[in-house]
Order: sequence, then structure tokens, then C-alpha cells
Amino acid sequence: MNVPNQSGRDSDLIRCLGLPEKGTIYDLSSGWWRHMPNFDGYPRFEVVTYNSPSGQRVDGRFPFDDAVANDVEFGYVSELVSGSLHTGTHIDALCHVTRGPDDEWHGGVSANRAVGDYGANRGDASTLPPIIGRGVLLDVPGSLGMEALPPGFAITGEHLQSAAERAGVEVTSGDTVLVRTGQMKYWPDADRIRRESGGSGVDVDGARWLAEHGARHVGADTMSFEVRPSTVPGNPLPVHLYLLQERGIHILEWIYCEKLAADGVSTFLFVALPLTIRGGTGSPIRPIAIV
Repeated sequence: MNVPNQSGRDSDLIRCLGLPEKGTIYDLSSGWWRHMPNFDGYPRFEVVTYNSPSGQRVDGRFPFDDAVANDVEFGYVSELVSGSLHTGTHIDALCHVTRGPDDEWHGGVSANRAVGDYGANRGDASTLPPIIGRGVLLDVPGSLGMEALPPGFAITGEHLQSAAERAGVEVTSGDTVLVRTGQMKYWPDADRIRRESGGSGVDVDGARWLAEHGARHVGADTMSFEVRPSTVPGNPLPVHLYLLQERGIHILEWIYCEKLAADGVSTFLFVALPLTIRGGTGSPIRPIAIV
């Protein structure tokens, strides 16, 4: 992947900051809550109270361990959160997927030598930079006259090109490209998503189209970005391997595109700030589009 020099990135950033004309902000995140829909095999997202004023009183813990020092009866509430960093709207770090007998991720790094008891020590979420730049929405069902794509629909490069032409946009180097399937039209009803549009997503041809047009980040309104089941025999997630493992292009998933599509927005200032969690294979994000 071609990466511009620092001066080029600076000038691109200044140019992109001038994109908004109305000052309208679109929240593109899923939201997060206990036991929300998640990818099969991932732990359920949990939020439990860890400290409460009533518990502090009963146990005689701070700040109720000294009645004189806490005459105002100050108390506090805190929580414990657990779950996968790939819960809800998130970005995949490069260490997320591997290939081959040595379990290598992008750059030839072997998970067997780079993953310890506390996560990956290279290519992890701590290396994820802020994403601030031009965003492009490619509304594939809209270009086909549909509200949402049917289950298992494979989005090819031709579909993406048609969506771009319909929107009157051209994907350029450095863009964050969001592909709409319409699945989040039914969010958060996971059963209806599976029934109405589940598995629709970008296939390898579409992934190549995105990479060849210079997309720096790619995202979709689905849990896996790519079409499922796989259209490539012997390769369960070929798009993840091509984009993340081969090209080093980060994937964003569960991006809420419905309001953008409804308002006919195709280009915007895209902002997303990953949490730089050491050892993490990804990070929750709250992306916004500003027009």
C-alpha cells in the first residue's frame, strides 16, 4: 500500500477539514450495552456494577470507612466492563488475522512469537492512529433499487463502481470507504438481520477494487464486512486475509450508515478515534461523519 509522506498527510488533513459545509454531525456507531448482538464465538459484552454507595455503606469501605471524614455522606458508583474489543462498532488491528503454518499477520509477523500472555506485542491496537479524513459512502442496495441486500449477496467491484457512479463520487487515495448493505436498517434485531440480509458483504473482487482505488480504511454496516459464507473454497475469510493480512488495510465493522444514506450523503469528513489498548486485536470506536 502506498503511504504518502508526512507533508502529504498534513496537506490532505487540512484539505479534508474543509469538507463540512453545514456542520451536521452523524453518529455512525452501534451503541454498546450488556449482551448486545455479537459475532458468534466472542464473549458476551458485560457491564456490571463494581462499586455502589449502598455496598460501601454495608462493607464500611471508602468513603464510608470514616464517618467524621465523610460527614456529607459522599458515595460513588463504578463498573466493570468485559467483552471482546470487536463488540459493536470497531476497527480491526493488523494482528487480528493470520495465515499459514506459522500463523503470520501483516508484515510476516508470527503470532507464535509475538503473542504473549497479555496480547500481541506488535501490530496491536496501541499502534492504531486517529482516523481523520475524507469519507465516502457507497450505498450498494440504493444503487440497485433495494432497501437492503438479500442474504449472502456478494458485493463485487462492479457493484461498488455502480454505487460510486450513482452517487457521483470517485474513491481516491487515502479515503475511508463505507459500504452499505442495509443490514443495520434492522439493528439491533440480530434475528431479523440474519433473516433479511445476513451474510451480505464485500467479496474478494470488491476488496481488490477498494484497495486499487487507494482506500486507506474500509468499513461496512455488517459484523464481518465480507460476504458469508465465503465464495472462495478453502478460505473462510478471504477478504480479511486480503485486506488486513496482505495489504495492511484496516477494516471497520458495524458502521451505522442508515441516516447518511437516507439523507443522500456520499462524501463527508470522517473522524474515528481508536482506543490504543496494548495487546488488543482491535478497538471499539465511535465514528462520526460531518457534512
